[in-house]
Amino acid sequence: MRFVLLCLSLTLTASPSWSQEAIGLAAPAEVSSSGLLQHILPRFSLKTGIRVIADESGTMSITATPSGDPVFARDGIIYHLSIDDDPRQDRFRDWMLSDIGKRTIESYAPPQGSGFSASFEITATEETTILDGDAVLGEKLSMTHCGRCHVIGPKNRMNGLGSTPSFAVLRAMPDWSDRFEAFFALNPHPAFTQIDGITPPFDPERPSPIYPVEMSVDDLEAILAFVSVISAADLGAPLQHQ
Repeated sequence: MRFVLLCLSLTLTASPSWSQEAIGLAAPAEVSSSGLLQHILPRFSLKTGIRVIADESGTMSITATPSGDPVFARDGIIYHLSIDDDPRQDRFRDWMLSDIGKRTIESYAPPQGSGFSASFEITATEETTILDGDAVLGEKLSMTHCGRCHVIGPKNRMNGLGSTPSFAVLRAMPDWSDRFEAFFALNPHPAFTQIDGITPPFDPERPSPIYPVEMSVDDLEAILAFVSVISAADLGAPLQHQ
């Protein structure tokens, strides 16, 4: 009798998960026809009690486009999983990315073609920013307009203000381009800088406290071109906090 009650209890406990509507998973034809989904989906469902079935109109999808999480690769193509805001789908994604999920994927041997790999690295392609402008002119303009406060290079290494970062230090910052492109809007520059056609004129009641920096957009592009080719300062390893 106790055995019957125990079996009944386990059945009632497990049934709600299996009674939920199945989650559909859409995938490209080359994945569906390989038999991979028929291999991994029942194993996930058996492990979690969450039903996932292959369905072309499913709310989850595996695609060969870089959208979602990369989950496996085959023949040089990396497939990504996209999901909706559903805790069950979150669990499926986490399982796919887990060690046991990866082993399940890689353990499948397709009847035709190569197998699937779940262990790979995504190499980020670094975008190279090509800046227009005359770098030689940019160095001269930097010395003229910025050298009063910043160390531009060896030519004025003794003339910068101690509290002002050098161009080499600024160049080492990840957002150096943003800083230089919008320098006229970053304090203290607005108080004494005028970019023709961009910044408003000085308030007559609040004139520039020093001889103003006045330049055109072309001058700014030349300075950007110059900064893009200078060597960045070695700032050392980041501080480690404990």
